[in-house]
Amino acid sequence: MNLNKWHHIKRMVTVGSIAVFASMTTGCASIVNGQNQPISVSTGQAKGATCTLVNNKGKWYVPSTPGSVTVQRSYKDLHIDCEKKGYAATEKKVASKTKGMAFGNIIFGGVVGAGVDMADGAAYDYPNDIQLDMHKIRA
Repeated sequence: MNLNKWHHIKRMVTVGSIAVFASMTTGCASIVNGQNQPISVSTGQAKGATCTLVNNKGKWYVPSTPGSVTVQRSYKDLHIDCEKKGYAATEKKVASKTKGMAFGNIIFGGVVGAGVDMADGAAYDYPNDIQLDMHKIRA
């Protein structure tokens, strides 16, 4: 084997080793878009409703619909309660779904990386737009 080929192989092994090390030490949440997610809430004809969103990671408020809020992702469902004077209070439960990239994270971050994303909620997602249909109270 000539000296140039040897140096080329050595350089490829070094670059490959650095890439493997970097992928193992990189924050996994960046692969699956972090722990937080913006969500838009609308209530149909009942514009101006106030809504509370709750999961096991916290509680967030939309002061007036349609509106948006950033929630912390979780493996638990998201509960939404909306109220407006003259309308029946409305609630909805939205299921948390595991993101497809969370499984790919096992390749890039290993079992530990995937475990971290599952524990902090980054591996999960809610729908970006949530619609609740509120109905007027009949007198």
